[in-house]
Amino acid sequence: MTSATDRTKLFHALHRSGPLALPNAWDVASALIVEAAGAKAVATTSAGVAWSLGAPDGDALDRDLAIELVARIAKAVRVPVTADIESGFGRDAKEVGETARAVAEAGASGVNIEDAYGAGLRDVREQQERLKAAREAAPDLYINARIDVYLRGIGEPQDRLQHTLDRAKAYLEAGASGIFVPGVTDLDTVEELAGKIDAPLNVLAGPGAPAVHELGTAGAARISVGTALASAAYATAKRAAEELLSKGTYDSTEEGLGYGELNALFKD
Repeated sequence: MTSATDRTKLFHALHRSGPLALPNAWDVASALIVEAAGAKAVATTSAGVAWSLGAPDGDALDRDLAIELVARIAKAVRVPVTADIESGFGRDAKEVGETARAVAEAGASGVNIEDAYGAGLRDVREQQERLKAAREAAPDLYINARIDVYLRGIGEPQDRLQHTLDRAKAYLEAGASGIFVPGVTDLDTVEELAGKIDAPLNVLAGPGAPAVHELGTAGAARISVGTALASAAYATAKRAAEELLSKGTYDSTEEGLGYGELNALFKD
């Protein structure tokens, strides 16, 4: 699959052929590593991308910088790329549509668009307008609508499932392709969400969460890990720097990838 159209068709299909495991990348090198490890697609992490480009996570990153990185990754790998674009890098629906169009033109096959806003969530109707604008601007793009009810602990615990389902229905009506519910890995809840959402369900996993096959059996179509890989990489850099500066030794770098192995990833 080499053309952008083919990769986008493939990315849609991957959500229907068993759980899609996505180790999130944050730059070209990490994307190439993820691809070389056997990933069927490359997903970016918005936080990792922002950190690598000198900004905090949370709609602070310049849109052009984010899109330029998406283009670099899409050009470097052969598999589909889906970009986490936070809440759309736009103050209003029109700007979100412009972002979606630009990301598609950069070669991405999908996007994540979250409904988080400040300390809470956007109004459902406002979020629908933002999703509609993205769909109209990029008709073929896989739009993964993120719902942060569980992640942010919105409302009473007993109400969160229905709140999430109500938002999922509204977002699908607005043109979303799939639904992303971070903050949930409990298998019973995943099963209930997957059974009641009429679209592929994406969950966010990490240490202590059920394995990919367990989440898949519960109904999750897509399992991603968010900032986990970037955080682990930066933790290694922190340990190695502290060791060098405090002890004058280098043992923390012992398990690093070899220069030749990394350099070879770029030769194509």
